[in-house]
Amino acid sequence: MSVSSAHKKPSLLLYIHGFNSSSLSHKANVMRDYCVTHRADVKVLTPQLPNFPQQAALHLQELVEQYKNDYQIALVGSSLGGYLSTWLNAQYGFKAVVVNPAVKPYELLADYLGEQENPYTHEKYLLEPKHIDELKALEVKTLNDVSDFWLLQQVEDEVLDYRQAVNKYQGSKQTVEQGGDHSFVNFERYPEQILAFLNI
Repeated sequence: MSVSSAHKKPSLLLYIHGFNSSSLSHKANVMRDYCVTHRADVKVLTPQLPNFPQQAALHLQELVEQYKNDYQIALVGSSLGGYLSTWLNAQYGFKAVVVNPAVKPYELLADYLGEQENPYTHEKYLLEPKHIDELKALEVKTLNDVSDFWLLQQVEDEVLDYRQAVNKYQGSKQTVEQGGDHSFVNFERYPEQILAFLNI
């Protein structure tokens, strides 16, 4: 056994959910269940994020700081979670699989200003213009290393323009499927390949 493999850190998969979603979302469960059944060596974290962008980013950063010395961390991010995964990659260099990722969420969420209720947690909160500014502050203009990313994208995403993601992650591994929707239909096909790409 080589020295490097003898001292390889255990793996941690951090799943980052989207706007008004939950740590109990379908894709989070798919990844968690797959690892429980097939990859018990992988620790899976699916945190419930605060509703506001700056708080969500800080929460993720605190988690990373807590685990990064003991684990090899990799990311799966859906929708707004893809945007946050890209931000974390810029900070730490983690590999990431982004699923129907939001590329310009500050444009999209401008239409959601006002009272919101998370359909999973039933938490009510007020989305204000300052939160749009917080999102803009997290934008990564240029990817540090395109090889860190795998884009999983379905063309019939009813929430986001899929072409923005195809353009943003140009040069990265991309799987662009016809049909589907924003939830990414039949995500169950991918956990094994995702873990292989993330090298965990």
